[in-house]
Amino acid sequence: MKFASYNIQYGFGLDGIYDLGRIADSLEGADVIALQEVTRGYEKNDFADMPADLAALFPDHFWVYGAPCDLHVDVGEGGFPPRGTRFQFGNMILSRFPILSTRTILLPRSRTVSKLNLQRGATEALIDSPGRPLRVYSLHLDHVWLDERIAQMRHLNERLNAFPFEGGAITGAAELGMEEPPLPEDYVVMGDFNMVPESPEYCTLAGSKDGYYGRVPRIGTPVDALAALDGYHPGSYSWMDPGDHGKRMHLDYCFVSGGLTGSLKAARVDTDSVGSDHFPVWVEIEV
Repeated sequence: MKFASYNIQYGFGLDGIYDLGRIADSLEGADVIALQEVTRGYEKNDFADMPADLAALFPDHFWVYGAPCDLHVDVGEGGFPPRGTRFQFGNMILSRFPILSTRTILLPRSRTVSKLNLQRGATEALIDSPGRPLRVYSLHLDHVWLDERIAQMRHLNERLNAFPFEGGAITGAAELGMEEPPLPEDYVVMGDFNMVPESPEYCTLAGSKDGYYGRVPRIGTPVDALAALDGYHPGSYSWMDPGDHGKRMHLDYCFVSGGLTGSLKAARVDTDSVGSDHFPVWVEIEV
């Protein structure tokens, strides 16, 4: 299966042009797609319903959208945007295979005085993939404070490991005349982590390196797919400053559960894509 993660910056590319079509083109062939910075009711992209528009560009995929940040929008002149419009900022998952359940996990945040701090979250999709069910998460972490990202990492890892005990979106489904969803231990977490490799928050999630053995994969600790496949090189990046293309950082990742480490086949960053200030991260996993 081919997985792709892409922070699409509200649909605006490196050239400042809003174009969902080229974003879809750059994700062609992906079986499961995790998107971040997907909005509804945002003035800067003319209040577009991005989840609906993106879904239309992927007619062969199932999809879910989770918006941890959701705000009222005032009716403008001439009744536009219409009454009931809400600004939603969140994550989307598209899958060729049925999405059995979903939920949005809210991540810890603190109240800032002036700097923007939106409620962040991880959108969970329980996917009925061939061979066995799999959990997939589309994630976007805080962009300004290391301590907040560390708190979000710890909370996320707790939820990843608690899933078999919490039961995801529902348990006791038979009472509603529905089948009980499966409880897979394995997962794929993709998104914009707003951190660089080997930073303190990176080590909070992936674990620190031992002086002799390095970083040892273990159950309960997510594994960086790109690192596991020796995909990093000097100058690796997944984000570029639209105003200064010399400013580059690696901020986007695909982490997998320890049980999937041996199933990783390939990983890369598509730095030829121009549909956002971020670049798609692709990972191939034998599921």
